[in-house]
Formats: sequence, structure tokens, C-alpha cells
Amino acid sequence: MNDDAAQATGPAPHQPRLSVLDLVPVRTGQTSAQALASSLSLAERADDLGFERYWFAEHHNMAAVAASTPPVMIAAAASRTRRIRVGSGGVMLPNHSPLVVAEQFAALEALAPGRIDLGIGRAPGSDPVVTHLLRATGPTSDVERFPEHVTNIRALLDPDGARLRLGDGGLYDVRATPAAAQAPTIWLLGSSDYSARLAAELGLPYVFANHFSGAGIDQVLALYRDGYQPSAEHPAPQTFLTLNAVVAPTLSEVRERALPQARSMARLRTGRPMGAAETVEEALAAPLDDAGERLVAEMLERWLVAEPAAAAEALTSLARRHGVDEVMVVPVAGTYAGEPIDETPGRVQTLELLAQALAR
Repeated sequence: MNDDAAQATGPAPHQPRLSVLDLVPVRTGQTSAQALASSLSLAERADDLGFERYWFAEHHNMAAVAASTPPVMIAAAASRTRRIRVGSGGVMLPNHSPLVVAEQFAALEALAPGRIDLGIGRAPGSDPVVTHLLRATGPTSDVERFPEHVTNIRALLDPDGARLRLGDGGLYDVRATPAAAQAPTIWLLGSSDYSARLAAELGLPYVFANHFSGAGIDQVLALYRDGYQPSAEHPAPQTFLTLNAVVAPTLSEVRERALPQARSMARLRTGRPMGAAETVEEALAAPLDDAGERLVAEMLERWLVAEPAAAAEALTSLARRHGVDEVMVVPVAGTYAGEPIDETPGRVQTLELLAQALAR
């Protein structure tokens, strides 16, 4: 890749903007510290390449994923980048107190003004046992009050704060501190009509989690756009979608690098134990049973797994088909055994080749 492409400030005008969702994958033989370091390096590279935003997911008790605390990763990434927006994809609100979420993101906005996104999800991001543990050992919110808590976070982050009515009838002013000059942008995340309807009702941007489930995407996006109620911050609907992506110079490499993550997802969906992500060599050496192999094949059909030119064409076609001007890729490229343990060359390569191909 030449230096001009590496320092591109963004895709050509007719191409969709690119963003990144990072689950902070952990592979065989890798410590969490090494996985976190590789993700922060990837955020720096995305910043250099002109990507729009870089979000961190929230998952718990998964050996293959180190993304459990988005605010910590956002702070670290913000300190190591210059212009890219950084945020959560997302904070799983039932696991947290709304006031704590508001204060964390007010602090992040104060640290990186104008660069913070607060993506909020309704799912727990874990299994039922860990979900129970989270709710039994710390401040959490009632999932049935999700709309109310989203509204409360929005009010708490406003510079004017929120006004509570006390039991004795008195009023009490509350605002997230430290107070930032402006509020982070709030996005609702989802893969069904629930969050789409709520985002439309509240006049908030919405992200469809296509990387997790692409079912019903057209109906969900239509519900959001058709039902949108303009707000002061967002007079028009704003949406994009996510997409698992692996891009490499050759078809053989791209298919090999896609295998570890696809096999991990197949294990998850069939209720099998999940360890750290395999290397490419480990994935090639141990075929799954017929059901697992079918799941892997089905997933790879839905993902963006291609050489650069084909990947750019497919991504652009996807964006046009669903009427979005931004796509958030989840770089899921696996790693070969001989590659550095504290780096993720396949994920870096995916971002670089995709940005270069779209800039042409």
C-alpha cells in the first residue's frame, strides 16, 4: 500500500464512509494485555486511514473476547488518536446504572470533545449466569425500563441536566459530571424492530447489528425511517449497519483468515464451549462436524470475505441497497501462528486494503 493511500482522509465521495466495531479478539497463546494492545494499535491505524468512528463492544465471560469495559477502551483509544470518533458498540444498559453511564460518557466527552459516541444496547452481552452475577453485585437497570433509562441518560448528559421531583414535592437538579461543553452523540443499537421503533420515537440515530443477524434488515430500517420523529439534535433519521469483514490480497488467504472467527461463532450458536480464537493453522487442522461446517459456510456467505476490489464493490452495493452512507466493519480476520502475538496483521490488512480499494 502506498503512502498516499495510507494517509487518505476518507473514501471517494460516491463511496460509503467506513467505521470499525472492535470486539477485541483474544487468540490462542495471547494474553488479554496483548489483545488490548493490538486493538489500540488498530484504532490508531483506523484514525490514520480516515475511518469515521471506532467503537468497542461489551461482552462478558468470553475467553475469545476482551471487550468488557467500553469506557476504559474508549479513553485509551481517544488518547492515542487524533480525529476519529470513538465510542461504544455498545454499552449494554441493563448491566449498568444510567447515572454511572451518563457520568462516564460526560467524562469521556470532556477528555475528547466532539469525538465521543455513546451506543446503547438492550441485550445483556453475556450468558444468563453472568447476567445474574452482574445484577447481583453492582448497580444495574431494569431492562423493562429501558426506554425510560435511555431518556434519563439523554437528559443527564444535557448541559442543563435533569430535574427530579422528590417525594415531598420539591425539585432537585441532577447533571452528569464532569460537565462537558457538549454531549456525546447517543445511538441506539439493535437487530430487531424494538430499538428501531424506540430510536424513531426519541429522534435518535440507530445502528442495525447486521454483523450479528441480518434477518429483517429492510423492514427494520423502514420502520425506523418511516416512524422517525425529528429531534433538536437530529432533525432527520441517521443510520448505518455493521458487517463482518475479512479482506486479503488472495482468495486463499482471505478464506483461511475468515475461518477462526466463523468457527467460534458456530460453536457459540450450537452451545459448545468457546475458548480463545484459533490460529488459522489450528482451524485448518480440525474440521467441525457436518452441522458446524454448514453453519460456517452460511456465515461466510453473509460476511464480506473477498479480495480488495470485490470487497469494495460488495460493500458499496450493500450500502446502496439499504440506503446508508456509512458501514461499520467488524474486522474478523484470523492470525497465522507465526505472526506477532501482540499484533493482528490480518485485521490491519483488512482495514488498509478496504480503505485503499474504496478510495480508487
